This record gives sequence, C-alpha cells and structure tokens, in this order.
Amino acid sequence: MTSEKHSRGELAYHQLFEAIQKGSLKPGTRIRETDIAEEFGISRTPVRDAIRRLENDGLIVHLPHQGAVIKTLDHREIMEMYEMRQVLEGTAAFHAAQHASLLEIDELIELNDLMLKNKEEESEAADANRLFHQTLYRAANNRYLIDAINNLSNAMALLEGTTLYNAERVNIAFKEHQEIIEHIQLQKGKEADQSVRNHISNSQRVRIRMFR
Repeated sequence: MTSEKHSRGELAYHQLFEAIQKGSLKPGTRIRETDIAEEFGISRTPVRDAIRRLENDGLIVHLPHQGAVIKTLDHREIMEMYEMRQVLEGTAAFHAAQHASLLEIDELIELNDLMLKNKEEESEAADANRLFHQTLYRAANNRYLIDAINNLSNAMALLEGTTLYNAERVNIAFKEHQEIIEHIQLQKGKEADQSVRNHISNSQRVRIRMFR
C-alpha cells in the first residue's frame, strides 16, 4: 500500500510539474486539491503530497485568502535566475570539455539539429533545447554540479513560454549551440564556459523583453 501511495504521489508530482513547465498551469493560478485529484483521477492524498513537494521546490506558495497558488516571478528573481544559470552551466561546459564522451557529443549535435528542424514548432524546439542542455549537464560528470543545476531548472519551470518563440531566435540559438559543441570537441574548457555564458546572457535579454 505504501509503495502504491508513493507511486501515485510521484505521478501527481510529475503531472503537476509538467503542467507548470508547459504552461497549462500558469503563475498565479490557484491550486485546489479536489480539482487536481478529479483531473488526474486519483485521491486527494497523493495530490496533497505533490503540492507539498512543489512547495519545497519553490513552485507553489500559500497566499492569504487564496491558498496554494503557482508562484509568480518578479523581474529581480528572473535576473538572479539567469545569472546563476551563467555560472552553473558555464562551469558544466568547462567540465564537459574535459569529460564528454563521443556519444554525448553526438547526442548534443543530434539534439541541436532536432531543435533547428522544429524551428517552426515552438514546443518541439523548446523540448529539444531542454534536452540539449540536460545532456550538457550530464557530460560535466559532476554529481554535485548536476544537483545544483537541476534545482535551478526546477525553479525555471515558472518562466512562462519559451525564448525560442520564432524561427529567427531558434537559428541564433542553433549557432550558439554549435559554438559550444565545437569548444567541447576541441577540449577548450574556458572557451566552452564563455560560449555558454554568452548564450545564457542572450537568452536572458530575450526573456526580460518577454517579461516587460
């Protein structure tokens, strides 16, 4: 029974997280246990556990007279988030230049190509981009760094929409990814680090324009 309860809680957590990440549940949306339980076809207990986990992740907050709602980020929080991305992902690229396997490099190339191929499909391009960055993290081969990045990535689920909102932006990101890959292939850690920082900085500028 405990195992079944745990699996249902995991399912509810991942379904809620994905709904937030995909934008089905937008920042400011009130979360009602009964509504979520009915939508997912499960009891309220695993939903309650999932909401508690998402609170610990910082994705759900409790507001007076409203209850549980999806957290809304302000301008400063977005800026701080991207600043940390530059540091953490730049460091990941530095280590990836030393540790990435040929298989991981091939995967980065394939995912970047897939992103470009789907440049007219916003959600598909965003998914390929997300997988590209996740592969980069793994290639760093540093579990503590990966944990830190994953915690930040969870918080970034609160960002509405994707910066890859049109074909032109995807083309730019593709070229930036190519530069990162080339530095990793040549085992140039400092250059890979700087390329990622530039890439994240450009994404930050797009995000702030979207926010405004």
